[in-house]
Amino acid sequence: MLLAICCWSLLGCRNASGSEQRPADSELLELRYMAAPGFVGPLELAEDLGYLAPLKLQYVSSTTSGPQSIQAVVTGDVDVGSAFNGAVLKLIAAGAPIRAVVGSYGVDPEIWGGYYVVQGSPIQSPRDLIGKKVAVNTVGAHQEFALKEYLLRNGLTQDEIKQVMLVSLPPLNVEQALRQGQVDVSVLTSIYRDVAVERGGLRLLFSDLALFGPFTAGTYVLRTDFIERHPKAARRFVEGVGKALDWSRDTPREQAQQRFSEIIARRKRNENAALV
Repeated sequence: MLLAICCWSLLGCRNASGSEQRPADSELLELRYMAAPGFVGPLELAEDLGYLAPLKLQYVSSTTSGPQSIQAVVTGDVDVGSAFNGAVLKLIAAGAPIRAVVGSYGVDPEIWGGYYVVQGSPIQSPRDLIGKKVAVNTVGAHQEFALKEYLLRNGLTQDEIKQVMLVSLPPLNVEQALRQGQVDVSVLTSIYRDVAVERGGLRLLFSDLALFGPFTAGTYVLRTDFIERHPKAARRFVEGVGKALDWSRDTPREQAQQRFSEIIARRKRNENAALV
């Protein structure tokens, strides 16, 4: 997190001045963003459904974590990013000129993160995690927050929590790392969790759903100066994402899967669409 704050301090002014030179709202036609490979976010769905028109998305690069995404918003390299609410709050508390504007993902009985060990693991309780390795998608975000909350609620001190080692791994690799003994616990979410559980040999230690219940876990953010300069584009973005989320809830699963597959195919980024 300190690195993120330092990067903002060093780069923010340079890139912010660049963002000030962007066209006025009536001329803004492109919204720069980053995307996760093999995944269709609400923002991309909104564009495909026509909910952002005439605003179009301009893909900048791929990302593997929310903090990376919103740091790029802070530095002005992209216009919109999404991350866990805790990561957003940390940047705002550090003075970053961003504002959370609409939810981007959440936790419910279908979409949740499980903290898994292999069958036969000696880890049975929170205290057993002291000195152990836990694979998360990135540090300073949702999965680390849930882990620390779990440990705090079960009586571990801050010094003891610091002894639980976090290992940052791409979601595609966490199951393999767990089964091969490279880590002691892996966080598995959504389809990664479903596939891993089907293979067998794993045991659930706890989940973020059990800790918090259903909740909106992350948000899209915009720079405050972007909102001031482009209020119509900002409003169109928020409304479009909201409509896309409604569409995803109301549309039959098979129809949504087909649309997501088509979106991934059309953007031609050499991605694996298996997650759909």
